[in-house]
Amino acid sequence: MGAGMKSNLVMAVSPESPASLLSMKQNSHHKRLLDQLKTGALLLDPRLRILYLNLEGESLLEVSDRKAPRMTLDEILIGADEDIREIRRALENNSSYTKHQASFRLHSGKDITVDYTISPFDMDGKTRILMELHSLHYTQRISRDELLLSTQATTRELVRGLAHEIKNPLGGIRGAAQLLAQELPNEELRDYTNVIIEEADRLRNLVDRLTGSRKPPEMVALNIHEVVERVASLVEAETVHKAIELEKDYDPSIPSIMGDQEQLIQALLNVVGNAVQALESPAVDHDLGIIRLRTRVLRNITLGNTLHRLVARIDVCDNGPGIPERIIDTLFYPMISGRAEGTGLGLSIAQSIINQHGGIIECESRPGSTVFSITLPLPEEIS
Repeated sequence: MGAGMKSNLVMAVSPESPASLLSMKQNSHHKRLLDQLKTGALLLDPRLRILYLNLEGESLLEVSDRKAPRMTLDEILIGADEDIREIRRALENNSSYTKHQASFRLHSGKDITVDYTISPFDMDGKTRILMELHSLHYTQRISRDELLLSTQATTRELVRGLAHEIKNPLGGIRGAAQLLAQELPNEELRDYTNVIIEEADRLRNLVDRLTGSRKPPEMVALNIHEVVERVASLVEAETVHKAIELEKDYDPSIPSIMGDQEQLIQALLNVVGNAVQALESPAVDHDLGIIRLRTRVLRNITLGNTLHRLVARIDVCDNGPGIPERIIDTLFYPMISGRAEGTGLGLSIAQSIINQHGGIIECESRPGSTVFSITLPLPEEIS
């Protein structure tokens, strides 16, 4: 964080009295500035009590700015005795201290890995400590998302170009077969031209599915749980006589999102259908397959290059055999499938739909546990 930004932090944060804290929160300009940072910023006193933390700090440490000023650093970072000693040593020496890949257990029980920097400074005759937290998960996720989105865009353009080259001769083949059928004297011979026409139509439909719909989504305000429930009812009807159980874990606080309901149903249905097929695999070694549909609100999530204060996430979890390692990095590419009879189009189409809604799909998989996560932005005016 540069000197100018640190100066803004100093201006925005005042001593620990309730009145001064309230004054800081009322300074909306500086607070908005600090809350736009993708770095967690904490202000500590010499006893390592938290005086202030920004929005990213709240997200990283899973503590609110209302509760944090009543806590000390060791109450949030459990068992971080060595790091606490290093921070106190930096304070005594009035010197900065940086540590890379520090692992902490939060008071919530979650483990995080961060780079952090400690910078003591004087403010109005009092010693204060600025602690900057850089999430390694955030950095890795941004790099992964940027690579994924770039690769998907390139793949879509290649597929659309190839589709154009395929559909032109297909149209000629189909037209020639129709003309030939009109000239044939024997009705039985027309069965052969009908096969040509039908197969040309089948290939054209396959190409159309490869390229996905170019129709832009019709964005309206909708309840994401209406989408999830519609998909759940379709899947329950399909699995009623199968050893597959559907579990639901919904967050009722999710506000309305902007989306195309039919397209989102199609995208989610493709993902859940993938889970159903995985649980029907011969590699499944348990008696009951479980698919869990989970919804949550997340704060301060970057999708592409845009930071969103609030997003909605839908997790589709299954206890199937997992995704083969050889295809995990190309899972959303068209024609990539872990099943011999699969077309490899379902996840590609789902990814295209979610991308059109400004969201992303991610997947984490290991034997016995696969989680597809669909993340969609929530409108700024309600976040």
